[in-house]
Amino acid sequence: MIPLMTLLTLALFVTSLVDIILRDSSKVKHLPKVFWILIVIFLPLIGSLLWWILGREYDSPRMPTARTQRPLAEPGYTSPRTADTRTTEQQMADLDREIEEWRLREELERRRRAKEGGSTPAAE
Repeated sequence: MIPLMTLLTLALFVTSLVDIILRDSSKVKHLPKVFWILIVIFLPLIGSLLWWILGREYDSPRMPTARTQRPLAEPGYTSPRTADTRTTEQQMADLDREIEEWRLREELERRRRAKEGGSTPAAE
């Protein structure tokens, strides 16, 4: 058990040092890189954990940028970079058509499920 913990601590120590050294200074929080390196060297386990919890700035994968967003394959899709030239009335009409299309799809799906289940569709 002790050799395993030693190997894990050593791996965490080396990984932390490499990450600190290679990381851009603008992505380091709270202390300069030199201090983080010293903390990790003098306190290998605790310093490494502190680095990964407090010192490192993570990129937010939940907020896609314009480069990472994939364009939708829907007809009439306009890129966020281009202005929509439709009038408000045209946009509202398009939304109404889209809502009606979704309602029809839901109705067809409900009828298909009712038909497969052998029962009659419930009246709404």
